[in-house]
Amino acid sequence: MIDPFGRPITYLRVSVTDRCDLRCVYCMAEDMTFLPKRDLLTLEEMERLCTTFIRLGTNKIRITGGEPLVRRDVVHLFQALGGRIGTGPGQGLRELTLTTNGTQLVKHAETLAAAGVRRVNVSLDTLDANRFTQITRWGRIEQTLDGIFAAKAAGLAVKINAVAMKGVNETEFDAMLAWCGEHGFDLCLIETMPMGDIQGDRTDQYLPLSVVRARLRKTWTLAETDYRTGGPARYFDVVETGQRIGFITPMTHNFCESCNRVRLTCTGTLYMCLGQDDAADFRPLLRAGATDADLEDAVREAISRKPKGHDFIIDRRHDKPAVARHMSVTGG
Repeated sequence: MIDPFGRPITYLRVSVTDRCDLRCVYCMAEDMTFLPKRDLLTLEEMERLCTTFIRLGTNKIRITGGEPLVRRDVVHLFQALGGRIGTGPGQGLRELTLTTNGTQLVKHAETLAAAGVRRVNVSLDTLDANRFTQITRWGRIEQTLDGIFAAKAAGLAVKINAVAMKGVNETEFDAMLAWCGEHGFDLCLIETMPMGDIQGDRTDQYLPLSVVRARLRKTWTLAETDYRTGGPARYFDVVETGQRIGFITPMTHNFCESCNRVRLTCTGTLYMCLGQDDAADFRPLLRAGATDADLEDAVREAISRKPKGHDFIIDRRHDKPAVARHMSVTGG
């Protein structure tokens, strides 16, 4: 699949649920209204769509949410997709990965590893227990930390994702980098993005990662590297720890020129760009008895509308986010 700007689309992010057992302040409103079950694709429908993408050249699938591991029986989807690693046209999937808040990893880490998952991204914005509860609104850091170490014990490579927020966690990144180095984890910092009506003015929390990187370089040696995971992060080797740090910068330096991914929501809506509203709805097709050829044609048509880039600009005149839907709807 090649989009209108010559970019191969090889990476599919699949949200299996909009629900989560936390309420992180940058992701959800505290009083979220979640989708009724009937609106969600079944796991079998998700597998069929994913298989269509694999046939068309997708070689990496990341399962996201909400919190994906709160969906009942979701391990069956991991097992089904894991069976397609290295099989089919173009050798099928190369990688099946997961983004999670870690709360359910104690229960699922070994099963995920057995299914073919080799890497997990775990959201952890702070190592301070009180601040963790403030950011997640009601989470307990011990539950996430236990999940992280359960993943490590199961043989999964762990990357820690942290959203950088001015006045919230900006003084913690030296300590987080040291902690990740101690335990063999990579760290990825993410600029906060103007998505969803989550209450409060996020412009005050926006922290350019160029500033963070300059601060970290006062303590750490960050060496250029060509390491890539297929996502938008730019990585550096941390010489003192032997681990890596990545920076995802949708605001200060967008990554659109090399975008290789699209996002499928739990309702079967495909967003060709995280920061645009144009979408394709596959649920009606699936439930009307579409053939494999019908689905392939629909995917190709959607990819033909992929835009050149996002437009993450906060509408300060009307105090509106650039994109109205919550991050948890599109998939983290």
